[in-house]
Amino acid sequence: MSGRAGAVELVPVTGIGEIRRGTDLGTVIRDALRALDLRLADGDVLVVSSKIVSKALGMRESTDDKQALVLRHSHRIVTERETPNGVTRVVHAKAGPVMVAAGIDASNVGDEGGYLTLPHDPDLAARSLYAELLAAYAPSPVPMIGIVLSDTAGRPWRLGQTDFALGSCGVAVLDDLRGGQDADGRDLTVTSRAVADEVAAAADLVKGKVGGIPVALVRGLPDGTVTDPGAPGASYLVRTGPDDWFAHGVQEAVRAALGVEPGTAAAAQIGLPSVLPEDARTRLDRAVRLARFGEPEGSTVEESPDDTGHLTLRVSGPDPVPVGRLAARLEVALRAERLAPPQVRVEVRGG
Repeated sequence: MSGRAGAVELVPVTGIGEIRRGTDLGTVIRDALRALDLRLADGDVLVVSSKIVSKALGMRESTDDKQALVLRHSHRIVTERETPNGVTRVVHAKAGPVMVAAGIDASNVGDEGGYLTLPHDPDLAARSLYAELLAAYAPSPVPMIGIVLSDTAGRPWRLGQTDFALGSCGVAVLDDLRGGQDADGRDLTVTSRAVADEVAAAADLVKGKVGGIPVALVRGLPDGTVTDPGAPGASYLVRTGPDDWFAHGVQEAVRAALGVEPGTAAAAQIGLPSVLPEDARTRLDRAVRLARFGEPEGSTVEESPDDTGHLTLRVSGPDPVPVGRLAARLEVALRAERLAPPQVRVEVRGG
């Protein structure tokens, strides 16, 4: 693709009412476009909130246990924290991306209430919506258009949330610039533009949660943005397996290496880090519990503070092997809690 657009136009598609289970979204979107006198053209992309897709698919659950619901819609937990409102988990959602709470929330759910969950195959949902649009416009042909299902998520190292492409159909989701050159003639070896995500984020400027506008028309994108409906969808953008460098949060990686996987009863027993500031005592106690997890009884950990405010933890016991192992585990657990020499030291004392 890598062509340049002229002026990109973002048009909110207003007039879409409450969506319920079984609603034909293709017909609803067609009628809304016609009411605004908007005719689809080659190269147009319709960005549709995943929330109305979930409503139409009946993906609504009523429960008092949101945590259990999140776990059911997750492949694995990346990180988890205690918050004033309970435990918040960032997970690899069954819908594909890594998201807070598997993308489940209770905002804009309509008068039926409950929680809306995400389709486990968002690309299939986008292709189904594309087929509904073809049927809605039949027998008239539909121009060459693309569909992006958008959702909202936070981003590592950045404040705030933005929309991204959860699923797609007929959109070149990635513009791979590797092998080309930049404006200065230097070889490009890394850059691949996440076009579908850029389109989703741009569309949210004219739609979104507050305005109650779940669909936007994006027009004027570079040639090649809209492509064959069978092209790879937005799931192609999700890093998994060996390409996922951040499969666990920092503390979760240490805890898992010491035998305590996130989301387990053991993790709750050890205690979860909080999003609120925690004093050294709280973090120290949690580190000791983690270090002791799964280790045999018999070794002791004694605290010996000095007059500078630093602390030495002396590990002792009748058997030097478990004593040494506990000391090593304790050093690792303390590091995960940001407790390290000279603030806290670990020593092995002969038994």
